[in-house]
Amino acid sequence: MTELWNWRIDGAQPVEVYPALAEALGRVVMPLAAADPARLPAYAVVCDVWQAPGEFATVVDCYGVPEELSEHASIAALARLLGRNCLLRDDTLDAGRHLLVAPDGTVRPVHFDVRDTDEGEVLSKLRLCSLGDPGCRGWSQCHRSRWAPDTVAPALAAA
Repeated sequence: MTELWNWRIDGAQPVEVYPALAEALGRVVMPLAAADPARLPAYAVVCDVWQAPGEFATVVDCYGVPEELSEHASIAALARLLGRNCLLRDDTLDAGRHLLVAPDGTVRPVHFDVRDTDEGEVLSKLRLCSLGDPGCRGWSQCHRSRWAPDTVAPALAAA
């Protein structure tokens, strides 16, 4: 089982995210606050959805996701169902670098300025990860990623 998927959504309300998550994952989705471990169906996924400050303010945590589900395909399905851009962390361990998943399934690396606050991590100043950006050239962490600067790929190719 996967411990945690952590995503962000641009402008969605939690009430609309839960049913879209259930459809995207093809599983029953239980809100974390209502999940009773003793009564949890084996096929259910526990999720927490809340609002944070900054850009991409809707935060989604999914716990106990079965290994056979692809994170990239699942978030692409969620972006399509909601008609909104979604974010997930990339593979560089750079807190400001994410993968932007568009409703049409396109995946591309992006950067944000990140600031920690008492209300959580705040993302601001979205920009594409591109060789046109001096921070993405040379020896940057961007080149260690499977998602090199200026990469654009369909979500299913990314899975």
